Amino acid sequence: MESQVRGGTRWKRFAVVMVPSVAATAAIGVALAQGALAASFSVSGQSFKVTTDKLVGNGFSQYGALDEGYTLSGKKTVHPVAVSGFQTATINNLCQSVVTPDIPILGSVSLILRAGEDPKKPVEAKNLYIDVADLEADATFENIDIGVAAKDASKGPGMKGGGEQANPFGFAQQADKATLVGVKQTAWATTAGTFKLSGLKMSLSTGVKECY
Repeated sequence: MESQVRGGTRWKRFAVVMVPSVAATAAIGVALAQGALAASFSVSGQSFKVTTDKLVGNGFSQYGALDEGYTLSGKKTVHPVAVSGFQTATINNLCQSVVTPDIPILGSVSLILRAGEDPKKPVEAKNLYIDVADLEADATFENIDIGVAAKDASKGPGMKGGGEQANPFGFAQQADKATLVGVKQTAWATTAGTFKLSGLKMSLSTGVKECY
């Protein structure tokens, strides 16, 4: 069974998946609880944008949650997200960007990270979780189940655990495989058991310069 999705998807629709955050570079090659559980943390006051030519994920699941965190002024806040999980994933031509505003003298400063530009050396991840706020992509799912309880979405890596704010009896979807092409997304967090960035390039520049 295949299901194809096209267009702009927001968290309210609990749509499809996505890709890793700039912060996740610190997790390259590092196992979290032997790759079985993702870490739980307070998210920063900055979301980040991601584009990729193609993401292929095996063992996919997705459910709704709330990410606790802070604004850039230090106030506590929460963000509704769709948590997308993959047992394994490969990502071609990854771009990730985050903009820090209002820096004295400099104004805005943009961080851009690129990896997996060589088609033969994609980005690779295991037990990958992405907390997505907004997504656009062409998506194909194989053997998809829509409307399962989050705790029973066994095709993916399972719920993150670690004190996350998510209802285990709430809506979820799962599939044996998910393929996303032409991805554009905004996310708040990413965790992974391992995260290998082939051909990593990182740059800083003044002004607002994002992946899209």
